[in-house]
Amino acid sequence: MKLYRLLIVGIALNTMGCAEKEQAAPENVAEAPVIAPAVEEPAAERQDWRDDTFLQHMHLHAEQLDQLNFALADGDLPSARTPAYWLSRHETVSGVKAEWQPYLEGMREAARAVEEAPDLDAAQAAAERINENCQGCHRASGVMGE
Repeated sequence: MKLYRLLIVGIALNTMGCAEKEQAAPENVAEAPVIAPAVEEPAAERQDWRDDTFLQHMHLHAEQLDQLNFALADGDLPSARTPAYWLSRHETVSGVKAEWQPYLEGMREAARAVEEAPDLDAAQAAAERINENCQGCHRASGVMGE
């Protein structure tokens, strides 16, 4: 099942057109601000969701989710909490459409559940909910089919 998740993430990243681009350095997790839910921007100011900034931000999501899942696969709950913290609190990039907001909030809630999980089983169940929200958003955006 874990390999299946990795394959899905890999396919999604490949489909989104991963190219050799200079990536911004990941944010320091300890300094990630707590952000209120994103407010939909007027259409004239909305960033195209397929632009480089948006795609790089989504790639950061995938990298953090990979780190979280690798830590859980190793049975290392404390190490899984660091990427969960980033996923639950990082700054929202512009370009998130209103219909994708429920998935974003679901991902954040599930990431907070990983942070607060009392044991590995609870953390793994919450991590699966993160994955489900990511895949739901990918389907809603047309990145991956049904």
